[in-house]
Amino acid sequence: MANQLLMPKATAVWLVDNTGLTFDQIARFCALHPLEVKAIADEEAAQGIKGLDPVTTGQLSREEIEKGEADPNHVLKLSDPKVRVPQAKRKGPRYTPVSKRQDRPNAILWLVRYHPELKDAQISRLVGTTKNTIEQVRNRTHWNSANLQPVDPVALGLCSQIDLDMEVQKAAKNRPAEPEPEAGDTLLPAAQTESMPVFQSGDTHTPAPASDEDEIDADAVFAKLNALKKDDEGKAE
Repeated sequence: MANQLLMPKATAVWLVDNTGLTFDQIARFCALHPLEVKAIADEEAAQGIKGLDPVTTGQLSREEIEKGEADPNHVLKLSDPKVRVPQAKRKGPRYTPVSKRQDRPNAILWLVRYHPELKDAQISRLVGTTKNTIEQVRNRTHWNSANLQPVDPVALGLCSQIDLDMEVQKAAKNRPAEPEPEAGDTLLPAAQTESMPVFQSGDTHTPAPASDEDEIDADAVFAKLNALKKDDEGKAE
């Protein structure tokens, strides 16, 4: 639990009436504006508030007050509490102020659209809503569905970015692993494409690929060349 000053205005009233601290010192210690402290000293503000002695409550030591009175630039330090009360864990959905409850459907729509992996319980914890409302927004059966716009709940002040990131990480851990996509067609290695025949635009048939096992008949090749040579000589005569 954070160490915070209890009843700051009542403490400021007591410090104004019982110490020689400056307005700035009291304002900084009590988290007030210096003009508000001046108004307390002029009895224009905090009328009817009984002063609270921070020394008896263990929030400020007498030595610290004396240091502040001796040095106007000294910043008063809050004493460490003798007993620390652990902060109670919040259970159930988050409390949402009345002024922001009308923004919850927009936040739900944003979470459903951009983080579909979140469960209803997680969305309920983030924006403080019910499962019924989440289902209505998801199924577009909400009474104001036509006017809903997806808005980040962090921007609306319904939750913090840390809380949102934590819920998203939890959902990602529980999500089953997606199967690897099948490999598509790939290019053949260069060693295989070098021996492939070259097709021209005038070809009307696909020649059979050459086989490494086929043997070339040298005699047949020379005989064919001789026949072509004789034909050429006969035409020339």
